[in-house]
Amino acid sequence: MSDAVADFLMPSLGADMESAKVVEWLVKPGSRVKPGDVVAVVETHKGAIDVEIFLDGVIEDLAPLNQQLPVGALLAHVRGTGGGGTQAPAKAAAAPVQPAPVPSPPPPTAPLSGARGRVSPAARRRAEEAGIAADSLHGTGPDGAVTLADVELALSAGPKPAPAEPARAGRSGFDPAQMRQAIAAAMGRSKREIPHYYLGTTVDFHAAQTWLDGYNASRPPPERLLPAVLLLKATARALVQVPQLNGFHGKDGFSPGPGIHIGWAISLRGGGLVAPALHDVDRQELPALMTSLRDLVQRARTGGLRSSELTDPTITVTSLGERGADSVLGVIYPPQVAIVGFGRIVERPWVVAGNVAPRPLVTLSLAADHRASDGHLGGRLLAAIDEALQDPANL
Repeated sequence: MSDAVADFLMPSLGADMESAKVVEWLVKPGSRVKPGDVVAVVETHKGAIDVEIFLDGVIEDLAPLNQQLPVGALLAHVRGTGGGGTQAPAKAAAAPVQPAPVPSPPPPTAPLSGARGRVSPAARRRAEEAGIAADSLHGTGPDGAVTLADVELALSAGPKPAPAEPARAGRSGFDPAQMRQAIAAAMGRSKREIPHYYLGTTVDFHAAQTWLDGYNASRPPPERLLPAVLLLKATARALVQVPQLNGFHGKDGFSPGPGIHIGWAISLRGGGLVAPALHDVDRQELPALMTSLRDLVQRARTGGLRSSELTDPTITVTSLGERGADSVLGVIYPPQVAIVGFGRIVERPWVVAGNVAPRPLVTLSLAADHRASDGHLGGRLLAAIDEALQDPANL
């Protein structure tokens, strides 16, 4: 094994993140780590996040727990193969706080079978070590999830679990007010720095809905697809044709994304938004994509998102769902260069072959960065999404 030493640094989980603290190490000094291993749990105003490492070797010199550390601060050293450099903090390609003015509701029909409980992995481990029932505790995390801080508070209070009451001052974990402030700060920056342009069109969803109804008719609820997966896959297919809208804008101009990793905007019932990545959406079959979406929504609401899911999105998609508005004009989350929005699907009069007929329609919108593209390219993307939705069997 090489003696080269690399630095493992506090990652950036979004343009709005300035610092975080390590609340749990999942490895010990001297442990062997490899790329993709979850090695720590950090807490920000967005809640507890499982942090992966992308170095190979033996981890040493772990940073102390519960100290607020800025993005880029040293968390540990990794000695050995793959350790001949510094692991730069993950760039803020996307973050759990996202710009859509109206959040995406959770999938409304298919049950989340086999979903994780409303307890973060770190909290569950600590509760098991202490011999208490994590599920009985009052949670202050996203959607009421029990965080590590909730477990520690219960232990410090004695054998009885913490009573259900509003979050106490100074308590760590998810804070809706802080998240709202972070959203405002990030969106203010976006509107100041990014020259937005907006496009919109109306899409006939009849072919997609007809195909979807036929597909779901013979399947039990856990195996059925939601319109959301068709919207996601159609967007991914369109981005293959118009890759100029899939990536990031930095000091050297536009950089294409390493894949089509779509950040899906998810509302948190406690307030705020997250938009973790669904990876390689263009390559996933629809049933697998539906499974990935269910899992992502559940983990976003209960804790357990990975750092790579928060830093990887190359574009954001927000869908208002059945209970949303007819259309949405998003705000780009830097350094991404575009956000695609879908309004709710509504039956309206539509001209078909010269005749007026009722059709399910959806308003499709695009907000894009004029430094990276123009209206011509944006129009091509919307047209490609429309075209893909007219041929759902080939998505």
